[in-house]
Amino acid sequence: MRRLPVFFVLDCSESMAGEGLRKMEDGLQAIVRSLRANPHALETVHISVIAFAGLAKTIVPLVELFSFYPPKLPLGGGTSLGGALDALMGEIDASVQRATAERKGDWRPVVYLFTDGRPTDDPGPAIERWRARYAEGAALIAVGIGADVDFAVLKRLTDQVLLFDEGEAGDFARLVDWVSASILARSQPLGAARDGRAEAVLDTSVLRLVKEPPPVRPDAACVTLVGRCQNTRRAYLIKYERERREVATGALRVDVSLYRLAGCYPLEEAYFDWSDPRTGGLEVSTSELLGVPGCPHCGNATAFALCGCGRLLCVGGPGEAVCPWCGRQASFSAGPSPDEGGFAVGRGLG
Repeated sequence: MRRLPVFFVLDCSESMAGEGLRKMEDGLQAIVRSLRANPHALETVHISVIAFAGLAKTIVPLVELFSFYPPKLPLGGGTSLGGALDALMGEIDASVQRATAERKGDWRPVVYLFTDGRPTDDPGPAIERWRARYAEGAALIAVGIGADVDFAVLKRLTDQVLLFDEGEAGDFARLVDWVSASILARSQPLGAARDGRAEAVLDTSVLRLVKEPPPVRPDAACVTLVGRCQNTRRAYLIKYERERREVATGALRVDVSLYRLAGCYPLEEAYFDWSDPRTGGLEVSTSELLGVPGCPHCGNATAFALCGCGRLLCVGGPGEAVCPWCGRQASFSAGPSPDEGGFAVGRGLG
């Protein structure tokens, strides 16, 4: 039986922290359950998962559907799209069986790339290599999650670029259903599916084919910050999501972007392995941030205390504390209010 290789290339950058990453993991499980209910898919479909943040690597090599177990997805700083494409091309070279005079090769591989942001590396060389050597032999569907994706870059990669913008409860489940139906259509033994080019009907209630890239927004969709618990030394990630607000200055009214607290999430140490060490000196003023979280590890009142070394830690209130990053003892007091201008703090790449 000829195999149908299916590759999931998943953005696991900081902007996916929390609900986004959980939905991606749950979605993979739902897709696998749906495919296993189809006898032909069970015989033909093989799945691989490639994750990318500041770096990219295969976390599940190509394996038969029956043996596939959805992995726990990592989290890291950065969106290395070029690295993800390099990892994908390497996996195709290593795993996909080409046709020879003695045997038939695999069906045309299918790639589903999901991302919610913009590349933090230079994907140009990898895109050129993909278009020159792999594009004709594989179907790549790029799904941009939300309007802050760099669709112009995705359009350079493939003509099959879809916009998914979740508007209501159940939309993500419909996206998962469409992906499952898309794979099933390609796995069937008759008609167009034999050349791997069959496709499920696009669910236009949640997906839109991107013909012309929308204008790029000038500011980021979220702000992410990393700190450590002073008591347990464990890391956490603070995530703020953008909201628009009208600010009146005299007779002038201006729309500005502020960032409201979305959550504070415990981090595994593997986060730092998956993160791009180049922060680019990115900073955000606390005057743009709405809300202060407590520590998710020890319950300290604030996870937003800034040490002189430039890193965040948690404290229970004003007073002295030992920084878990640099080991120095520092004295903490209340910082300036947003009306007083706030203070600058280093932010992640998202």
